[in-house]
Amino acid sequence: MTPVSSALRAPVDVDVPLVLRRCRETVRPALREAIGRTHPWVGEMAAYSFGWCEVGGAPTAASGGKGVRQALAVLGAEAVGAPGRAGVPAAVAVELTHVFSLLHDDIMDGDQARRGRPTVWKAYGTGPAVLAGDALFALAVETLATTEAGPSALRMLSAALGDLVRGQADDLLFAERPWTGPERVRSAQYLAMAEHKTGALLGCAAALGALLGGGSPSAVAALDRAGRRLGLAFQIVDDVLGIWGDPEVTGKPVYNDLRERKKTFPVLAALDSPSREARRLAALLASGGDPREAAVLVEVAGGRAVALDEARAHIAAAETALADVSLQGVAGDELRALSAFLVGRDL
Repeated sequence: MTPVSSALRAPVDVDVPLVLRRCRETVRPALREAIGRTHPWVGEMAAYSFGWCEVGGAPTAASGGKGVRQALAVLGAEAVGAPGRAGVPAAVAVELTHVFSLLHDDIMDGDQARRGRPTVWKAYGTGPAVLAGDALFALAVETLATTEAGPSALRMLSAALGDLVRGQADDLLFAERPWTGPERVRSAQYLAMAEHKTGALLGCAAALGALLGGGSPSAVAALDRAGRRLGLAFQIVDDVLGIWGDPEVTGKPVYNDLRERKKTFPVLAALDSPSREARRLAALLASGGDPREAAVLVEVAGGRAVALDEARAHIAAAETALADVSLQGVAGDELRALSAFLVGRDL
């Protein structure tokens, strides 16, 4: 199947893993310094969530993720002509907010593992995990409050957090809604939820970097739009991988999202079809039937194809947003390449 990235003309000479590593290394000292300002026990839980230590504080080499939001903030600053370090407070604040949201989401969703390790609430307890999340968000606010653009930056982060909360609320409510009938979740409702839950913080990262880098209001707004579109495309591709992805890559069993009966975009798109397969799929999901059979029905009913088309449309929209403003240096190419890299997994 054609990779999703075919919709985005990514520069072939950009080494995206190298860009991500450069941005992480630029941000890491400030991120560690921020964590070091909190209570030692809370700091240990935070360090564990970032993959820096084991329970008890022993250092570890566990992966802390790609650092996508950190990269968007650094590149956002560079894209408006500022040095990457100008975006570091934005990167720290958004990364702290992101991890805060993950700590609380894992509790709400009952997830027991993340990146192959026990989640913080499983390792330390529910109350301590809530406390650690609260501490991370407090650090995020403190980090932005000390910048020259403090009030504007805090308003931007607050708006993104409000979107994130709305998205998480809808996601939790979607789980209780039926698979059929007038109360079922529609694809358009899912996309609105995903933009709030996933896209808002990616847009905020790029926009905050541009804001702290002295970018114009139009540049800040364009980078916010691009990040939001990227977040939507990434979420949809993640949904596809949650059903058909290679367990060696995803770290989850094949058909995992169907096994857990999650209302993801490919499933909802399939249920939108007037086909016989869509009706069979709805009945199968309602009865908790075989996830392998459900995956076949989702694909035959068009859910996978519709999802990939939707992801391509959002990638194209991200590129259009980037084209709406004159970006400086190589940062524009790196942002486009990062978009393609994140959603350009072969499906």
